[in-house]
Amino acid sequence: MTNTMIGVIGGSGLYQIDGLEGAEWISVHSPWGTPSDQILTGTLDGVAMAFLPRHGRGHVHSPSTVPYRANIDALKRLGVMDVISVSACGSFREDMAPGDFVVVDQFVDRTFAREKSFFGAGCVGHVSLAHPTCARLSDACESAARAAGVTVHRGGTYLAMEGPQFSTMAESKMYREVWGCDVIGMTNMPEAKLAREAELCYASVAMITDYDSWHPDHGEVDITAIIETLSGNADKARTMVAHLPALLGAKRVPCPHGCDRALDYAILTAPDARDPAVIAKLDAVAGRVF
Repeated sequence: MTNTMIGVIGGSGLYQIDGLEGAEWISVHSPWGTPSDQILTGTLDGVAMAFLPRHGRGHVHSPSTVPYRANIDALKRLGVMDVISVSACGSFREDMAPGDFVVVDQFVDRTFAREKSFFGAGCVGHVSLAHPTCARLSDACESAARAAGVTVHRGGTYLAMEGPQFSTMAESKMYREVWGCDVIGMTNMPEAKLAREAELCYASVAMITDYDSWHPDHGEVDITAIIETLSGNADKARTMVAHLPALLGAKRVPCPHGCDRALDYAILTAPDARDPAVIAKLDAVAGRVF
């Protein structure tokens, strides 16, 4: 067994976490570019933690410009094994109301302007995404959110759109009525895909801010109302995070769902055909299998 290190990626409204002992913002170099920001490290109840604000402090990155590959690579370089994604979202369900949290278990990826893989020319890899989140980590997030007094919905399909604009009413109705999605956001893809390629356990906690544009009683998305709800959600998220160390423990055991072994059979490029420069960039992400 190894020591646990929990990574939290904070979304809109969540730019820091409280209560870390020995808290320090540190810079992590990645061959995949510069991460969104420095990473806040420390311990919480004796468990190592690393927090990365997805959009950067001050919210300087749009969903399309977030350096997703650098973020995931940097967290793994630090020793993170469990990644909890916290993000704002809109709801397609009447019973999933603003202020509620959804522990997501599926995604529909509609993004198109982002680098989505660590693999490509020089080293080809294909990982399974049939179950894109880790059930063990999702269990902990659900329990932590309930302990924080949050209304939590376990399971849901997250429609990842490119943004930065919100949906048209026609799109919102299609995603809800035809595709059967539950929530909509702009940042969980390709983040979840990259976490799987990096053999990290990944859980997504989507914090509902609005009903998108489908709801007849709420009309179009109101950014003023969203910001007000974001503030309350961020407080709930910080409380949720505070419960995670006790649930996950100080010692890490192998993932029962195989997230930490996702690359066992994923690399297709023959060893003598792999580009050394690409392999060097993959040292943190895929060093175990090389």
